[in-house]
Amino acid sequence: MSKVYAMNQALKNISAICAGEADVIANMATIACELFHGDDRFDWVGFYRNIGNKTLKIGPYQGGHGCLTIPFSKGVCGAAARKRETFVVDDVNAFDGHIACASSTASEIVLPVIGPEGALLGVLDIDSNQPAAFTKADAEALESMLYDVFANP
Repeated sequence: MSKVYAMNQALKNISAICAGEADVIANMATIACELFHGDDRFDWVGFYRNIGNKTLKIGPYQGGHGCLTIPFSKGVCGAAARKRETFVVDDVNAFDGHIACASSTASEIVLPVIGPEGALLGVLDIDSNQPAAFTKADAEALESMLYDVFANP
């Protein structure tokens, strides 16, 4: 199965399942599950929730265990939260300050999750054991999905 088809199918599933669902945690759990099982490039998919005090706390995820707490000042997840920008990292070892929650991670994409009032709900973190696994098209498709589910439900 091509990676474009796999991503598109996972996003269609998410759209159908999350339609009309307002509960943030239910949507995060569904998204993590659908993306993890829908694309074989992904070996960890999860959310880190903004709990205040410039701190992210593990939320719903699929894969091995993740880091439990990440400050906004550390790693790719912290940078995405702090800057409210998507980060596509082709080689995590080349990212200054990368937090190695799993030694198998070679590349990752992290996207901010913004709520309907513009509040930062957290970040979506997707890791791959393949280098340069994520494309600009992936980033755009995931950003659109997150907007539809969380900012414009």
